[in-house]
Amino acid sequence: MAPNDPKQSGGGFFSSIANSLSNFGSAMSKSVNGLLGYEGLEVVNPEGGTEDAEEEARRGRWRQEDRDSYWRMMQKYIGSDVTSMVTLPVLIFEPMSMLQKMAELMEYSYLLDMADKCEDPYMRMVYSTSWAISVYYALQRTWKPFNPILGETYEMVNHGGITFIAEQVSHHPPMGAGHAENEHFIYDISSKVKTKFLGNSIDVYPLGRTRVTLKRDGVVLDLVPPPTKVNNLIFGRTWVDSPGEMIMTNLTTGDKAVLYFQPCGWFGSGRYEIDGYVYNATEEPKILMTGKWNESMSYQPCDGEGEPLPGTELKESWRVADTPKNDKFQYTYFAHKINSFDTAPKKLLASDSRLRPDRYALEQGDLSKAGFEKSSLEVIQRAEKKNREEKGHKFTPKWFDLTNEVAATPWGDLEVYQYNGKYAEHRAAVDSSSGSDGIDVKSTEFNPWQYEDLGGN
Repeated sequence: MAPNDPKQSGGGFFSSIANSLSNFGSAMSKSVNGLLGYEGLEVVNPEGGTEDAEEEARRGRWRQEDRDSYWRMMQKYIGSDVTSMVTLPVLIFEPMSMLQKMAELMEYSYLLDMADKCEDPYMRMVYSTSWAISVYYALQRTWKPFNPILGETYEMVNHGGITFIAEQVSHHPPMGAGHAENEHFIYDISSKVKTKFLGNSIDVYPLGRTRVTLKRDGVVLDLVPPPTKVNNLIFGRTWVDSPGEMIMTNLTTGDKAVLYFQPCGWFGSGRYEIDGYVYNATEEPKILMTGKWNESMSYQPCDGEGEPLPGTELKESWRVADTPKNDKFQYTYFAHKINSFDTAPKKLLASDSRLRPDRYALEQGDLSKAGFEKSSLEVIQRAEKKNREEKGHKFTPKWFDLTNEVAATPWGDLEVYQYNGKYAEHRAAVDSSSGSDGIDVKSTEFNPWQYEDLGGN
């Protein structure tokens, strides 16, 4: 039986994650008990033991007075899900919303095109899984994206023939839905996260559902990613790790890929590394996969014991694209493209994330204005909610419908939203109209609100 075999994994999906986090903590964490008032604080140095914990604790992007203030405030939340409980300063934000972050998975969409065109069912899994891994390079950024306003959207065109739409469909709990499509595939996601705040770190559990339909054969793929741990939130240099298993299942054939993300060990050993197999429906290994999620992935045909077949060699399936040097927010070129209006369609929706005034101010480097605009949006959102509830109205997303389906995930049940097709109709009407030509989309005022005028009706 091959390593990482699903028959060995089963319930081990949870135990491997737990063991990884346990080993990770015991090997790498240091308690800064020598600092008065910080008993129990753990600072984790990704370079492994070469720095004193107290010295590492004083590093990072926070000013000392901000760091100390937030530590005192956040202590009461230890052990809690803080997804939408805490207001954070813009100094730890990046100029992008969570809806835009969802679109980053489309950077290497050509891998899904290749999967759709592929005749070999196992190579189809190699390309699809490589696509799912490719976004982790972007996810290692340690800046927090803005939480979307209820009704906020993000649209993207001009990339790989894709039309992408995402919408914030729930505020409490925060939840977004997304849909992308080109001639080769359909991508659908209902996205929600569950968190556990641990003091100076936070565990993030991807309580969502990701489905990809490959159009040629109608194959449906389901993705279960590993959890993520963000270390040194307040004290020390913030960094991200994702120890655990990623499982990509072909719901049509039963084939699956099971890949193990290694935890970071002493002196950074194992960090970024991924190993695993593509299995057929009877759980026999067919292709081994190995690589690093911040560099590249490779594959090689294997025998029933998981050993490389004689006469074969490792071949690369994906490699990270060149990135800008010394970028302030560690953005890729594609992340800049997502933020720009180059990927915006004609007559952009006024609810689009690009138009957020706090996001734009932060992008321009004006933290004071960004903080003011962020607070203003939050005030309006609370007023809009109050107005809506007083009128007895229930928020209804425009581009996605809540289904009766409840999806089971390793971290809890999830309400599933389904793309309703109305965005395609809207876009077709706009594209066929000449009335939107010459409109400066950059001058459009951000407006995700649906109920601000109810009081006057």
